[in-house]
Amino acid sequence: MFGLGLPELLVVLVIVVLLFGAGKLPQIGAGIGEGIRNFKKSMKEKNEVDVTPAKTDDQKK
Repeated sequence: MFGLGLPELLVVLVIVVLLFGAGKLPQIGAGIGEGIRNFKKSMKEKNEVDVTPAKTDDQKK
């Protein structure tokens, strides 16, 4: 996983706990999860606005 082993992940986790505190971790996790869900949802849906002009009979000739 990106060249990170278990010791590196534990060090990162300890730093995150020290910076944000144990109480904020669920909120941070929920925010990251919601962001990932929204990203996946936006990739599946077609939200694009079609700005190409429709061809009329005059343009087809």
